[in-house]
Amino acid sequence: MNLTVSIQKNSNGWLTGQCEQIPEAISEGRDMDHLMKNMYEVITDALEIRKEVFLEANKNEKRTRRILYIPNEKKPITKTSKRKRVYA
Repeated sequence: MNLTVSIQKNSNGWLTGQCEQIPEAISEGRDMDHLMKNMYEVITDALEIRKEVFLEANKNEKRTRRILYIPNEKKPITKTSKRKRVYA
């Protein structure tokens, strides 16, 4: 997974980063290495929270819908159940 982090320098000299794909993932660091380490932790925490919220919201659902992308094909495959595939 490739994510983009926007970085700005604060007035106090620290770097602030925010993940463009996960806007709630924001952190600071003294230098670039420190910021990237902090961003990794914040992004993994944010993804874990999103996963928990998704599972809680869908705990009563018996079927889930996923879109699978196959690299050699142009159209996504919509998987509606384990036994049946619907091609979009």
